Amino acid sequence: MTQRSLPEGLRPETLAVRTALPPSQHGENAEALFLTTAYVQEDAATSARKFSNAEDFTYSRTSNPTVRSLEARLAAMEGTEGAIATSTGMSAILLLALGLLKAGDHVVCSRSVFGSTINLFAKEFGKFGVETSFVSQTDLAEWQAAVRPTTKLFFAETPTNPLTEVCDIRALADMAHAAGALLVVDNTFCTPALQRPAELGADLVMHSASKFMDGQGRVMAGALCGPNALIRDLFGPILRTVGMTLAPFNAWVVLKGLETLALRMKAQGEQALAVARWLEARPEVARVHYPALPSHPQHALAMRQQHGQGGAVLSFELKGDSPEAARAAAFHVIDSTRVISIATNLGDTKSIITHPATTSHGRLSEAQRQAAGIGQGLLRLSVGLEHVDDLCDDLLRGLATLNTP
Repeated sequence: MTQRSLPEGLRPETLAVRTALPPSQHGENAEALFLTTAYVQEDAATSARKFSNAEDFTYSRTSNPTVRSLEARLAAMEGTEGAIATSTGMSAILLLALGLLKAGDHVVCSRSVFGSTINLFAKEFGKFGVETSFVSQTDLAEWQAAVRPTTKLFFAETPTNPLTEVCDIRALADMAHAAGALLVVDNTFCTPALQRPAELGADLVMHSASKFMDGQGRVMAGALCGPNALIRDLFGPILRTVGMTLAPFNAWVVLKGLETLALRMKAQGEQALAVARWLEARPEVARVHYPALPSHPQHALAMRQQHGQGGAVLSFELKGDSPEAARAAAFHVIDSTRVISIATNLGDTKSIITHPATTSHGRLSEAQRQAAGIGQGLLRLSVGLEHVDDLCDDLLRGLATLNTP
């Protein structure tokens, strides 16, 4: 069936609903789910032609219509030429390295990124001769000082997980380009509903689509967005060879999740701000990390880059005379909850609380955790769509009884 072409200049909210491959001959209004591993060819000559053209459908490790629709929608929302979907967010970073790095190359990375990202760069890539320097998320001088003649990549996550530190994307892009390097931005926390790094100079945008893009904690998915010279011509052949392919069902779930992304991000961000303000007033809390709070060190920058919104993730530090006391307090608050889920995911419609020092950053050394600012009294909260008063009441169960064993 012929699909009407979309007009130019549509807003991201419209692109999130309308961008996809044309419907089949049946004219379905919702994007179809193609659960197939192979595609029947008319004859041997057609098969040979399609296998020589990676744009055609031959085998679902190399291409699938549902996955292709998701990639088209992601690219439209991020404002990039193309996108490539992967099985997880971490596999997207692996694909990035396989395509851009080789032995002897150097990476500059924020030390405040997700714990598994630190391990991937420091340990796994290090096995193959790729060196990584970890620097302050917010100190541009440290990024500049770390640059070497062999620097090929800057990697930043903004806001960071879990301290919500915000980097100046445009400044880092200019610095990377002056050094002959590329800037990659992990946009998982904001999504294109709040922030479009490519518009600020980033060369590639990375996503863990398992989080807000899915939005209900159902499937794993990842993606890279950027120019076709990298997405289609460089990363495409590697993905087809190594097989870190996104399953069609997972792609379909994320594809449908994107349709409500802007609405969810706005609603959950408003709730997160209300919870953050409430936590700031609690005597048991030493500090709240949330970009939309005026107390956040990068508040003004975050509001410029994130279209005036803070996102749905915050973290807060509990008071404690020692690391042991702070950890005991954190565990007490977690264990006292009855509404909020105790899990390590984020981006769900269900609010989730976790203790980063023993979960997302638990495999780091104590020195790495301290460098990243991950203390034992730190808790991360991904705010969902429950009533905000119920969330505060749930946290109060633990906070109000911290001094009562």
